[in-house]
Amino acid sequence: MSIYAIGDIQGCYESLQALLVKINFNINNDQLWFVGDLVNRGSNNLETLRFIKGLGDNAISILGNHDLHLLAVAYGHREINHGRDTFHDVITAPDFDEIIDWLRQRPIMHHDKDTGFTMVHAGLPPQWDLARAQQCANEIQQVLRGDHIDSFLANMYGNKPNIWSDTLQGWDRLRYITNSFTRIRYCDAKGKQDFKNNLELGTQPEHLMPWFHLPDRKNSALKIIFGHWASLGHHLEDNIYALDSGCVWGGELTAMRIGDTPEYFQVTCDKC
Repeated sequence: MSIYAIGDIQGCYESLQALLVKINFNINNDQLWFVGDLVNRGSNNLETLRFIKGLGDNAISILGNHDLHLLAVAYGHREINHGRDTFHDVITAPDFDEIIDWLRQRPIMHHDKDTGFTMVHAGLPPQWDLARAQQCANEIQQVLRGDHIDSFLANMYGNKPNIWSDTLQGWDRLRYITNSFTRIRYCDAKGKQDFKNNLELGTQPEHLMPWFHLPDRKNSALKIIFGHWASLGHHLEDNIYALDSGCVWGGELTAMRIGDTPEYFQVTCDKC
């Protein structure tokens, strides 16, 4: 069996299908990992969700910020931005309720003991080791799957708090955890998150660094797969595997075959 991790699709269904042809995906033997942001900005969100949902156990998909945004719209806590959001096809679909229920059951993080790889959408704070990250992911998953999802989505948005403390509680704690898993890019040397900058690596203000360069990062031994950062692109360094290569912006859709020596496959996304 082969396992392929795939970068941000964002509704680019045709590009996904072309990539699966390129890797010769076999539904009977292979498994796909999706780094989140299945939807939005692309042109075919409904078919993307239906396809991945239909893969069943052959797919593991974690939640990204755009997927959470779809949930917030679905539960009436955000309006569709007609200049930016493109998941109208999902909202009006006859199987809308079924799709949304499936989406809110998706994990926020995936750690595979057999391969040693950890997958998140955006990143991890430097203060979290694996055990803390798993605990925090479980907190979000429980509230999304439970009776308090409405209240969570109503309180999810915001940039504060922007630094971890063990004393964080309530919506502040859940908002920080959500932002860390789905929005983090740059931090200062103390781990304070900055959400204003999504610039290419090396062009950021001097006091900022990517989350994976922070000193004494407690999760540095983890092999972390993530997406979210299109301007970073397909990026590889010690234990860091970034897979968002900007498909929805006319770049590429990237797949990584997981193994001792990962292999990469790409298709161009000019049609999306």
